[in-house]
Amino acid sequence: MTAPASALDRFFGLRARGTTVRREILAGTTTFMTMAYILFVNPEILGSAAGAGHFAAILTSTALVAAVMTAAMGLFANLPLALASGMGLNAVVAFGLVLGKKLTYPQAMGVIVAEGVLITLLVATGLRQAVVRAVPMTLKRAIGIGIGLFLAIIGFKAAGFISAGGALLQLGPEGAAGRLTGFPVVLFALTLVFTAWLVSRGVRGALLIGIAISTAVAVTAKAAFGGAGFAPHVANLPTSIFGLPDFSMLGQVDFSFVAVLGPLAASLAVFSIMLSDFFDTVGTVVAVGQEAKYLDEKGNFPRASTVLMVDSLAAIAGGLAGASSATTYVESAAGAASGGRTGLTSVTTAALFALCLFISPLAGIVPPQATGAVLVLVGYMMMRDVGAIAWDDPTESIPAFLTVTVMPFTYSITNGIGAGFVSYVLLKLAGGKAREVHPLMIGASIAFVVYFAIGG
Repeated sequence: MTAPASALDRFFGLRARGTTVRREILAGTTTFMTMAYILFVNPEILGSAAGAGHFAAILTSTALVAAVMTAAMGLFANLPLALASGMGLNAVVAFGLVLGKKLTYPQAMGVIVAEGVLITLLVATGLRQAVVRAVPMTLKRAIGIGIGLFLAIIGFKAAGFISAGGALLQLGPEGAAGRLTGFPVVLFALTLVFTAWLVSRGVRGALLIGIAISTAVAVTAKAAFGGAGFAPHVANLPTSIFGLPDFSMLGQVDFSFVAVLGPLAASLAVFSIMLSDFFDTVGTVVAVGQEAKYLDEKGNFPRASTVLMVDSLAAIAGGLAGASSATTYVESAAGAASGGRTGLTSVTTAALFALCLFISPLAGIVPPQATGAVLVLVGYMMMRDVGAIAWDDPTESIPAFLTVTVMPFTYSITNGIGAGFVSYVLLKLAGGKAREVHPLMIGASIAFVVYFAIGG
């Protein structure tokens, strides 16, 4: 065991980051557990656009892209970041491009590939990296805090602790009329309290332990009580473990969307998706960096060009595989909170996604109540920088506040960042502090105004 551990230490720099092989594997497993839902949610969303009978193929493509691009991030960038098909972007494909603009599924994937190529060119020219460096530290902190709240709401909603009641969020699962009812909600509450207790005791791997015990309870309850209120596709012991992957969606790309939409509408479609992808990733990498402690004193992350290049290529890969645009996942923060500090965390996550190409039935065993509780606690962990914001300076604190609040309330990382950028530039210019505003911040803010004007 000494030689492999030594080789891994040399490659990933484990000792220099204050971590171990065991800790990295544990963190990578935790990240995977919080992301495994995408293997089922992505085919459900995209299946409405691709047509019946494509669930298995989209699941295979989702797992393949996640495995390959997460491994690339770990091996080349050596950071604990995982990638998979982006939530929100997949909804744009299904409901915006296919059902809304009447594109075929391959044409919609053509839009995604075009967006990936464009954002890759921005990385190659250094523009994307320059924008990252131009963002002030206050907004970088606010982005991390906002994503923490965003994760908490995702966790609460996925677990059924809150649901959409009319136009507002309310307590309880769908149809509960504001009441907390059902065993799954009880399980979520117990998982949250138990895992929080483990965290307060400083137990290493607390998040993963919480997920594992909650899953065991869910599986037992569902088997014993005939469903126990869980969705049909979760908390199931699979009847078979092995399943052959279905690669039929790979390469189904059509660029005739330009002729169908027209040059202007096609350009706006590519631009709006690119802008969302551009800033979602920046916000996520900064937020995870705060938890994994790889940011410098200015809030910049190491090997920025490599990180952004891998992420940009993931958008192309997602389109070519028929899995929608892949992007860096905010759930990576769960692994960072569990001690992940290097690319070995990502390689572990990638290996588990690769395994799901062949044993995909196992991925549905984890209930959203287990991962939801963990995401709420990750949100708590990401609130730590709230005191570092200069609340006595309105030109700093108001944009930070808007970033933190707009992000979870609109269910969009990009909207929150856009609100922060635009308000920061306007307040600084109006307050006679133009020297504090980088020209790229002004350019990005103008882009956001266009983004909001065309409806994202």
